[in-house]
Amino acid sequence: MDLNWDKLFKRYVWHDDRTPYLTRVANLTRLQAHYELFGYSLLMGVLFAALSLVALSSALPHGDTPVVSLYAFTVCCAAVLLGTTRHLWAALWCAGAPLALLAYFVYWGFHPDHEFADKALLVAVVIVWLLYSRRVVAVAHAWQRLAEPD
Repeated sequence: MDLNWDKLFKRYVWHDDRTPYLTRVANLTRLQAHYELFGYSLLMGVLFAALSLVALSSALPHGDTPVVSLYAFTVCCAAVLLGTTRHLWAALWCAGAPLALLAYFVYWGFHPDHEFADKALLVAVVIVWLLYSRRVVAVAHAWQRLAEPD
């Protein structure tokens, strides 16, 4: 059995239309932007739907404050709107989530069981997420003027 690794890689890991994350926003087609916004909104929707339920627990650093759960639910709703309408305001609301998470870390702190390396990794992931969110806002902003695929 002869495996063509290049073909398998392009089919399952990196596809020019379905994973255009290294393509400049100005060079994206409408189909590529659709896949990128859909993937981001799916990830945000699932993550924040779960977070809105988990945040109701009193075992977290914020206690039983319902504002965290309410904010997570609004981000989940914005992710659904982003996935369906590709509206710029929904992208901006979703892009604010990493900033809100950093503010959460500053105000309520981390879970007491986390070591310094865990805290540093969490902050690094949130910063990378914030940088990627800028791209999502740019893609949503450019959505109307993107060309249809050939």
